[in-house]
Amino acid sequence: MSEAESSAAGAAAGEAAAAAAVAPVTARETVYCGVCSLPPEYCEFGSTVKKCMDWLEKNNPSLHQKLYSSEALESKMGTMTLEAQQKAEKDLAKKQQKEELRQEREAAKKKASLVYIKRVERTKRKFVTVVAGIELFDLSVKTVAKDFGKKFACGSSVTKSAAGTEEITVQGDLSEEIWDELTEKYGIDEDNIKQIDESKKKSAS
Repeated sequence: MSEAESSAAGAAAGEAAAAAAVAPVTARETVYCGVCSLPPEYCEFGSTVKKCMDWLEKNNPSLHQKLYSSEALESKMGTMTLEAQQKAEKDLAKKQQKEELRQEREAAKKKASLVYIKRVERTKRKFVTVVAGIELFDLSVKTVAKDFGKKFACGSSVTKSAAGTEEITVQGDLSEEIWDELTEKYGIDEDNIKQIDESKKKSAS
């Protein structure tokens, strides 16, 4: 090889190396479960596996198919011994049973919980509506307060009760409107909502 050819080959190799060095690296997108916050590949090791599977099927069908299709499960089970398969099935059944019991306890707790809508007189003829207990129904107090502000075009903020818990204070007498919003938008049963008129208490005193 002549000196010119050798020089050209060296230059070409240098350019290729430089191009490889500056080639953009595509970041791998990591999916996290909306139920347990783990990558979906690890959901099976938690106690919420059934809810995790349902979430994944709804939000990422292709990954759900990859992890939980009959072919994927058969392939996975095929690499395990019979004893390991039986143990895995038994563990999964236990986890699902624990999750079902937890959901039943949560449902019973919600059924016994109450959201309080309080009509409070601040000054003569000026009222605020205070809503307490929203968090007992897996709702974000901040999010609901923001929603109320948009829905009713009024001031709506998160405040602290005398007991130190968070509640929503809405400017104006909106007890009935908030009642309707809680039942229609947020699905809270009417039996779980209680209205209190604290202005009457003031008048009585």
